[in-house]
This record gives sequence, C-alpha cells and structure tokens, in this order.
Amino acid sequence: MAFKHAIALTGGIASGKSTACNLLKLYGLRVIDADAIARQTLDGEAAAVAGLFGPEYLADGKVDRKKLAALIFSDREARKALENLLHPKIRAEILRQSEIQDRLGGPYIVDIPLFFETGSYPIGKVAVVYAPRDIQKKRLMEREGLSDAEAEARLSAQMDIEEKKKRATWVIDNSGNLKQLQKETERIFDEITRSR
Repeated sequence: MAFKHAIALTGGIASGKSTACNLLKLYGLRVIDADAIARQTLDGEAAAVAGLFGPEYLADGKVDRKKLAALIFSDREARKALENLLHPKIRAEILRQSEIQDRLGGPYIVDIPLFFETGSYPIGKVAVVYAPRDIQKKRLMEREGLSDAEAEARLSAQMDIEEKKKRATWVIDNSGNLKQLQKETERIFDEITRSR
C-alpha cells in the first residue's frame, strides 16, 4: 500500500526545504524527491510544452525553464495547463516509488513542494520547513535575481507559509542560519523516529 510509512515534507518557495531534506537524508531517512521527478517529467514533455505555449519555450530542443517559469508565475491559466500536463505523470511516479519504499518499512520522506495545494497525496504526517514570508522573499530575490514584484508573484502562487505552518505535524524553523536549521532537522528526525 502506497504512503503507509510516508511523511510529507513541504514548505514555501525559498523556505529552505531542499537543504532540510538533504540534512534529513544525511541522518538516514530515505527520500522521494518530487522536484527531481518533476524535472525529469518536464524534460520528457518538451514537445507537449512547445505545443501548449509555443516553440519559443524550448532552447536546443529542451524546455527553457527560466522562460517557462516567468510565464507560469505570471499567468494562472498557463500554470493550470502545465499542471494538468505534468501532475498526473508526477503523481504516478511518486506512487510507484512510494510502494517500493513502503515494502522496505520504516518512515521515509516524500518531498512535495505543493503538498497542501494539490491535495493529491493521502499522507497523514507532514513536516513543514518554515521561514517567514519576508525572509522567503529576500532569499528568493537574492537566489533567483528577481525583482520585488516577481518574487511576490511566485510567493502568491503558493499557499501562504503561515497556513502551511498551522497544518503541520512538525515545523522545521528555518528563519535563522544553517546551524539553527541543522538543530531543527536533528530534532525533527528524533521525533519522527520516536513516533514510528
């Protein structure tokens, strides 16, 4: 049965989810990475992306991720069309990997950025990587070289981080530095392994 031992890991854009996930991996938790699956799925759907949005969204036969991101974060209909193309395939692969992980037993992480937004995964326990919106925005602008308005558009495309925090089983606070995040992930790892 899929997702029997799964724990969803989610957060907001630029909340530090990938770093927290890598730390949990170092502590020994197995991870299904929805972002990696999404990237592979997108790469395999280059022709469909060109069909949906035009050949200008490809570069050398591959999806131009930066150009596509600019479109989908500024156009709700385009975002919906891309989600309709990709999400069923992404979900099928996560489901397949989850069945393998469940056979191994013990808790494992399913790293899903849009866990609450999609509502597609019947996972009861959720760890949310949390950073206040102003910190998310600052990190996003620095990391991606975005303007204030572009960063706002990306943040607004997801459920507000405070709402995600309210729905969490565990909160991993990443409002400080890396050392604090290491302590937080260690604490959560201990709680996860104790709660088996």
